[in-house]
Amino acid sequence: MRLRTLTLAAASGAALLAAGLLPAHASAAAPKSAQEGTVGAADLLAKVTSCSQISSGKYRTDEETSATVPVCGKNGAVFWKADMDIDCDGQRTTNCNEDRDPWFQADTAFHQSDGKPLNAETLPYVVVPSTSTIWNYSNAGIKGGGVVAVIYGGKVEYAVVGDTGPSKIIGEASYATAKALGIDPDPETGGADSGVTYILFKNSKVSPIESHSAAVTLGDQLAKQFLADN
Repeated sequence: MRLRTLTLAAASGAALLAAGLLPAHASAAAPKSAQEGTVGAADLLAKVTSCSQISSGKYRTDEETSATVPVCGKNGAVFWKADMDIDCDGQRTTNCNEDRDPWFQADTAFHQSDGKPLNAETLPYVVVPSTSTIWNYSNAGIKGGGVVAVIYGGKVEYAVVGDTGPSKIIGEASYATAKALGIDPDPETGGADSGVTYILFKNSKVSPIESHSAAVTLGDQLAKQFLADN
């Protein structure tokens, strides 16, 4: 839930999950592979080559850039193509804290099943813009814990909707998301300038939100359905 005031430097470079399927204490181990599930990046990208804009306006990718990114609608999902800024908000960890991240905040918009903020270093999550006249994510069927397919460099990483950001800026994900996709996860100097596609599946919800394995299970099913419906 940060408000970035600096442009990030160029970079080099998570069956519908039934409630109770995983215990509330399921761990959120950091993903080891960025090719998750059975649906390939190329197949997903082939379904988002054109945009039917559902947002009232467009978003900036950083404070200093022009507003060029629309939110687009598809059957069962919304998507956008942007950059990736690194969100390290939530629990304090070795790589996510005030010393490593000038914009660090010790909370996230959505919380773990135990009430604690999310852990950006271990949990792949995506940031959605706060509600504004441009777009209201909840009205589009997007909710905290919803599944997101994040695609970059030919890889697919499943994440959850875990935080909200500035109302006019788009393109941000957690330290763990970036690391899994081979993007520099440094919260101050890392990220990707472009080439990141975010596909958010409507009316989905991982339970518990902190279980990455649950996000992959649900995400794989929703990705297959997305291909069939579009």
